[in-house]
Amino acid sequence: MTSPDFAAPQTGNTLANGRGDVGAAGSVLREPTGPTIPLNRLAPEAALRRLELTIVRRLEGFLQGDHLGLMPGPGSDLNDARIYVPGQDDVRRMDWAVTARTTIPHVRDTIADRELEVWALLDATPSMNWGTAGVTKRDLGIAAIATLGFVSQKMGDRFGGMVMHSDSVHRFPARSGRQALYGLLGKLLDDPIERDNQPSLLTLSDGIEAMIRTQRRRGMRIVVSDFLTPGDEELDPGTPPAWERPLRRLAVRNQVLCVEVMDAGEIEFPDVGELLIRDPETDFARYVNTSDPRARKMIDGASQAQRQRVDAAMRRAGVGHLRLQTDRDWVQDIARFVLTYRRTAAVLHTPPQGVAR
Repeated sequence: MTSPDFAAPQTGNTLANGRGDVGAAGSVLREPTGPTIPLNRLAPEAALRRLELTIVRRLEGFLQGDHLGLMPGPGSDLNDARIYVPGQDDVRRMDWAVTARTTIPHVRDTIADRELEVWALLDATPSMNWGTAGVTKRDLGIAAIATLGFVSQKMGDRFGGMVMHSDSVHRFPARSGRQALYGLLGKLLDDPIERDNQPSLLTLSDGIEAMIRTQRRRGMRIVVSDFLTPGDEELDPGTPPAWERPLRRLAVRNQVLCVEVMDAGEIEFPDVGELLIRDPETDFARYVNTSDPRARKMIDGASQAQRQRVDAAMRRAGVGHLRLQTDRDWVQDIARFVLTYRRTAAVLHTPPQGVAR
């Protein structure tokens, strides 16, 4: 399904709602020239200190951190006992004392704490450069990276970023500390905004493949995009999108969280008279009478089917899925997601058979 962008209405309607400053809504009339949100508003750090993004996959590393290491080695501390899983657990780690008390076989886990390395991929193609509410989809994606960066960082953890444009992928090295995170966010905000209808040499699949090639260590991977592929008109949830296969490969060794950013106009098409609909990534353009209930129903139905297809693809890939909207409070939505994620992460990110957790 194409990624629509709204041009100026053909009636006397405006998008400013009577205000002199239209904010991010101006991006539907012309290409934005800069970010629509300052660095100090990306995420309220004090409000996020009580949250923690649960990491359930084992990690590689050399520093002493707060996360379960990939291999239990010498000097590892004993962890809690759990029920023995035949064919998966080593019988040499059997806890005979707990087994005798409960009459159920238990094993004792060991802890080899390691630091977490988080990498975030931001889709900065032209379809992300607009929004009808407070921020553009691109800046909402940066705000999501900021918020997730704050709730995932602990002692020794590192955070790196990648920005995917239509012709290249820019990589910012992973560094530890809050100041390094703020520096990364500033670079993402200052990254040049693409012009519409740029030749599309790379797709989201290529961006995910670049993340697979460049990151050697296990960790957490965050993919931020609208997950719309130019020219893809398929709406059947059973037909996998092009980015599903590389997303599956990324999730084999890493814990993956996908952040889908959307605008309210993509969910419920507005009634603003006759409107020029154009795709900022292709040459598609068409006038639509948005006052026609039948036309709005068809567009809303196609949008809902497209979202269901994205949901199905992410469930098949075994990744976390967070959906954000430009007209909502992203901090509250992420906080609500994190609280739910604590209970479901272990089941959601179960690795394929034969792959270490």
